[in-house]
Amino acid sequence: MAIVNLNGSLIMTGLAADPVELGGPGIGDGAVRSWVETVEVGAADSATSTYLMARLPSNARILGASKLYTDDLASAGAPTLDIGVFNRTGKTNITDDPDALNDGIDAATVTDTAVIKDIANYGKRLWEHVNGQTEDPKADLDIKITLADADVNVGGTMTIELFYTLD
Repeated sequence: MAIVNLNGSLIMTGLAADPVELGGPGIGDGAVRSWVETVEVGAADSATSTYLMARLPSNARILGASKLYTDDLASAGAPTLDIGVFNRTGKTNITDDPDALNDGIDAATVTDTAVIKDIANYGKRLWEHVNGQTEDPKADLDIKITLADADVNVGGTMTIELFYTLD
């Protein structure tokens, strides 16, 4: 066993430095905003269907409290849901990343799952979740849910609840 004294890496490391370095407003003491959207998934929706759920600024930091809720959307098969970040049709140089935030969410059960799959990615700006993106496009980006792997065969409700801060 070892006794350790660690600082959090997003804000506290800077506050413990000399001179003090303040965290960005989006991760330390930022005002929280919310976005809630609901769609009704049809019983005949097929794989690769997409559901536009939000349009957020590229510098939005989605918080860990954000959730995706769904009804059981399949009585057979193994459909999954991916949550991705998408370019607004030529508005930025971002390449669509259909599973940037989360992937492989089981659509054949009632869902109550985190929007961001990996807790190590909490605190990142929306554009930083996109694979290969190296700079902020300074534009609104779409968040879509993609039905992957199989069709659904039961209709139901899908709701996303996003909590985020802005830099």
